[in-house]
Amino acid sequence: MSADRGDRLVFSLLSQLLDYPDERLLGAREQIEEAVGSLPSGKIQRCLRAFLAYLRATPELELQQRYVATFDLQRRTGLHLTYFTEGDTRRRGMALLRLKRRYAAVGLQLLEGELPDYLPVILEFAALAPGDVGARLLAEHRTALEVLRLALREQASPYRHLIEALCLGLPRPGPVELERIGRLIREGPPAERVGLEPFAPPEVVPVPGVGARP
Repeated sequence: MSADRGDRLVFSLLSQLLDYPDERLLGAREQIEEAVGSLPSGKIQRCLRAFLAYLRATPELELQQRYVATFDLQRRTGLHLTYFTEGDTRRRGMALLRLKRRYAAVGLQLLEGELPDYLPVILEFAALAPGDVGARLLAEHRTALEVLRLALREQASPYRHLIEALCLGLPRPGPVELERIGRLIREGPPAERVGLEPFAPPEVVPVPGVGARP
């Protein structure tokens, strides 16, 4: 699996559109629409256009309230991907640490308080990383993305268009992944069986004062 210039543009656009709809994002709508228009015609472009229609037609306050209700108040539609597959367990802590180290290798710094499994961050990494490194990382999280996609589709959320656009560019889940996806939908993420230690090791927590992403 490789990431060409078009893939990287899609990753970058999705990274922006899946972030909180503040003044910076809303002020960039025209440039984003132009970038989407430069993509090849097809299902991915249609998904992005569908979301942009929602973004343009919806008042700012409603956009922000819906974003919070969708991604911040519901774990089943959260944007922290390792939670879907690892829950609040030690395994999640190690997964977060591995992600942080991969970002550091290409110079990507996290914002203060930002966890490395936040989907817009993973997408930014995918847009910047050399070769197919970013695309392979997204493929590693295909199970979580499918669980998220199905939950957003069930809610008829406009954000389903963005996750569908992302999944269209990734390999389809195989039989083992499909079985795991079904189990996660039925049972939810795994729970820690022993101990009460926090799920994230200290190495994952960003240090105050470290430079933020541009």
